[in-house]
Amino acid sequence: MTWKHPSSTVRKKFKVQRSAAKVMATVFWDAKGVIILDILPQGQCINAVLCCNPLDCLRNSIRRKKPGLLRRGIVLQHNNVTPHSANLTQQWLQRYSWEILPHSAQNPDLVTSDFHLFGPLKCHLGGMAFETKGDLVGESKNWFAHLDLDFFRVRIYSLLSR
Repeated sequence: MTWKHPSSTVRKKFKVQRSAAKVMATVFWDAKGVIILDILPQGQCINAVLCCNPLDCLRNSIRRKKPGLLRRGIVLQHNNVTPHSANLTQQWLQRYSWEILPHSAQNPDLVTSDFHLFGPLKCHLGGMAFETKGDLVGESKNWFAHLDLDFFRVRIYSLLSR
């Protein structure tokens, strides 16, 4: 509440448009582009089971497209949120011998998807209005599909210096 003098001018109130609900996405990508873009169903919270499902999809996708990669090993980088550190997720990662890069909480620029993917995506989507969640997801997938391969390569190799 603001106290005003009776002769003060009245501030104009702007109508706020209702925006679409938030969309939670899990993205797996490498130097050649997006491998999997998984959208969390509306109204659900991420947990260990929902964390392992995209990992299964990723493993199956790699097994079909790049079988030699599974023999050489996978290095996965993710942050330290609860679903990533849950016993179920850790058991899944140990079963398939995937290496996890340690993540420092004091080093936010190492969260590559937040910094390198979602930042530019947010700039691209800025000012656009979407009628449905499907429209937003479709535009996001379209944007990822039309990115130059150098976009991904430069961002992955920048991790070496970090």
